[in-house]
Amino acid sequence: MVPPMPHSAPEPTRARLEAILAERIMILDGAMGTMIQQHTLTEEDFRGDRFRDHPRSLKGCNDLLAMTRPDIIADIHREYLEAGADILETNTFNATSVALADYGLEPIVFELNKEAALLARRACDEFTTRTPDRPRFVAGSIGPTSKTASMSPKVSDPGYRGVTFDQLAAAYFEQVDGLVAGGVDLLFPETSFDTLNMKACLFAIDQYFVRKNVRLPVMISGTITDKSGRTLSGQTIEAFWASVSHFDLLSVGINCALGATEMRPYLEALSDVATCFVNCHPNAGLPDGFGQYDDPPESMARTIAEFAANGWLNIIGGCCGTTPEYIRQIARAVKDKKPRVRPKPTGWATYSGLEPLTLRPETNFITVGERTNITGSKRFARLIRTGDFDSAL
Repeated sequence: MVPPMPHSAPEPTRARLEAILAERIMILDGAMGTMIQQHTLTEEDFRGDRFRDHPRSLKGCNDLLAMTRPDIIADIHREYLEAGADILETNTFNATSVALADYGLEPIVFELNKEAALLARRACDEFTTRTPDRPRFVAGSIGPTSKTASMSPKVSDPGYRGVTFDQLAAAYFEQVDGLVAGGVDLLFPETSFDTLNMKACLFAIDQYFVRKNVRLPVMISGTITDKSGRTLSGQTIEAFWASVSHFDLLSVGINCALGATEMRPYLEALSDVATCFVNCHPNAGLPDGFGQYDDPPESMARTIAEFAANGWLNIIGGCCGTTPEYIRQIARAVKDKKPRVRPKPTGWATYSGLEPLTLRPETNFITVGERTNITGSKRFARLIRTGDFDSAL
């Protein structure tokens, strides 16, 4: 396993979070999109005055509401804080240039992320002032974008990619810049269906920290897309952890796609291997075919109480379909439960493709690269010596 990247003494915010997480399970907020949908907004709401003459339709661009209907977003934030949330996510899930290109809004990425962060910052500060012994934190929500770096969107051209690693990294860097300018406490790349996208995001965050001489806590979350137990790009949750464990993470977790019941085995598996804290925010069950979800707050809270009793949780919240009522009942359900205790690192080398490979003390001899043996071909040996790796491949 690659050692965590070097850093200075823990930043004050991380130290505070780690102290709280050692004492209790922290509460993340719930779904933003679900709450926005309850307002039945029109095209005019999304446009506001600023974008009245924008050439494309903007309805459905929820992130833009931080600028055109900040009153709605601020109210949603407050509802989740009233319900018991300790950590509030910014309304910026799709606020990268890659995702906003669908609406022709690439030029406002920095401004949009900053304004959304400021909205959440003000709401958290308001509630922290009310109860200073219970601080609230702003997490900059960073979605996976609308493109995948490891798979082709063209069935007829499997080598094609709709986006490159460098393009993703540049887009994430810009988003992080806006979120930090708006005052977020931590960064939260979430809903990762493609680990290469996530690695581009972590690379961008690291670049930002180095260039700006700043460091914030980072929590991440991957998505097991169905009961196959894998991400969309094919990894198991253990392989996902191995792929990102080199980064100095506050927490790693699972969200979206599944309800709490379906998420159980994957959360347990992640809890067993992750040496940082573990976060989780499941959907409100599974879609019922009528635009609703099938797991009511009381039932979901009972399942999550079992997760907490089993020692699998450090941070818990809700994803698609959840509302402040879900968060209120989840907060009650875990209130008296002890937080998960992080396992100590084993020191074993761990690698990952679609599945993890851990070299344990009892592991037998492992051959690496046997099929590229330079003694088997003079031409191959010459290509390697001259650095012509493309021809060698």
